Amino acid sequence: MELAALGPDGLPVGPVVREADLVAAVRRRPGVRRWIWRSTAEVYPRLLAAGVRVERCYDVEDAETLLLGHEGRHGEPRSAAAALARLRGGPVPPDPPQRSAAPGAQSPLFEPEDAGPPLADLLAVYAEQQRRHDRAEHPERMRLLTAAESAGMLVAAEMNRAGLPWSAEVHRAVLHDLLGERYAGGGEPRRLAELADEVSAAFGRRVRPDLPADVIKAFAQAGIRIRSTRRWEIESIDHPAVKPLVEYKKLYRIWVAHGWSWLQDWVRDGRFRPEFLAGGTVTGRWVTNGGGALQIPKVIRRAVVADPGWRLVVADADQMEPRVLAAISRDPGLMEVAGRETDLYQSVSDRAFSGDRAQAKLAVLGAVYGQTSGDGLKNLAALRRRFPKAVAYVDEAARAGEEGRLVRTWLGRTCPPAAGTDTSGEEAGIPQDDPAEQPAEEGWTPGYASTNARARGRFARNFVVQGSAADWALLLLAALRRTCADMAAELVFFQHDEVIVHCPQEEAEAVVAAIREAADLAGRLTFGETPVRFPFTTAVVECYADAK
Repeated sequence: MELAALGPDGLPVGPVVREADLVAAVRRRPGVRRWIWRSTAEVYPRLLAAGVRVERCYDVEDAETLLLGHEGRHGEPRSAAAALARLRGGPVPPDPPQRSAAPGAQSPLFEPEDAGPPLADLLAVYAEQQRRHDRAEHPERMRLLTAAESAGMLVAAEMNRAGLPWSAEVHRAVLHDLLGERYAGGGEPRRLAELADEVSAAFGRRVRPDLPADVIKAFAQAGIRIRSTRRWEIESIDHPAVKPLVEYKKLYRIWVAHGWSWLQDWVRDGRFRPEFLAGGTVTGRWVTNGGGALQIPKVIRRAVVADPGWRLVVADADQMEPRVLAAISRDPGLMEVAGRETDLYQSVSDRAFSGDRAQAKLAVLGAVYGQTSGDGLKNLAALRRRFPKAVAYVDEAARAGEEGRLVRTWLGRTCPPAAGTDTSGEEAGIPQDDPAEQPAEEGWTPGYASTNARARGRFARNFVVQGSAADWALLLLAALRRTCADMAAELVFFQHDEVIVHCPQEEAEAVVAAIREAADLAGRLTFGETPVRFPFTTAVVECYADAK
């Protein structure tokens, strides 16, 4: 491998050095504050396995992804080889296929190393990327986004290495309590079999409750027409099969997604190790490459247990997206509300909805997600009267999306102009026969793929808020990572508005303070000086399920 020290202009300031061993090369240079390399996912896991941690990095291929998006070229090959070919006007090679995660594997440590382009070529790509940053709509914001995304790559690799503390014993006990005994041969456990019998008895014939077509047919024969087996539709029916069917579907989901087979595949040595992928969606939200880490049911969270003498610090951002909307729209009224110590939705309701908090929440989320029909239209009108700049900001994003224009987050992450799919729900590796029954937490919206202009507008409306929130979260993680570097504490879990730190009991209060300080710093770095606050609800617990 080749190394060179770079000056502020990105050019080498000394001779190129050849090293045979990556780990030894990095260890011999502890004073390096930032490493520039082709791919964090390829390099950093090998360093972590050898106990080597770096302070900062610049991920060339990740930067290429962000820059291509900013230039309206989303989806073009992002590899360093592709970037070099574009720079030199040659044929652009396709990206290699994405590697799928094997359950329990600590990849990519044991895969052949791709050396990538020679150092001179990599430096040429890096220099061109700096020029492209200069041409961005807001160059300094774009540079900050690239730095934040590279920091996120480091955090993801460290989280993958650490793993989420997991008690297999507790997990098995939970499964036994919920599902009963396992039968030989991998068939349904006792409780599911009992519920299936109850469903069949209610219909007067054998029905497979795990097959939606069979259930729809059974209801039709009973004189009841349904379009799907979604819970909200089934629960509106007056029929003796409804109660056992709803219970069956809930438990079946747990058995398939987090049952005994999942436990055997994904938990080892007291840790659950999904492969976190930073910036895995168009909006910048993270996904996992297997394991369903971002959809752990609350009952299964009982198995997330801190090590003896350690604690889990679980921090959940309070009403993050409305606060982000206040910061990016610069609406004076909404910024003032988002800067108070009181509940944001209650403050909005006092301003515009005569104290009706539920109506205020529906109005704010409706503005973000485009839910403007029926009462939503009336609520939006009330919101527009009190917070005109905030509503105008998302309205303009929606118009831009409908017209096929580029739409950007505050820092410059760009929504592609052509129709695409947001995968913020989670990876496709887990059976999801009924997406409408997945957890619909505040701020979550199902993905879609549509060429419909109106649907594009709704997505763009949401993108500017959700994506800007993802940008802020990256800077939060970077600041928290820097603080935890001097502690035994380790980041072990993150999704768009929640972070978990595993730490010795005596460090817990320091971690709580670090999260609060990191949130404040991330707010200032991302959005500049505004009155908007980004508070967290934080719990110090031994078990994840006890946090909420």
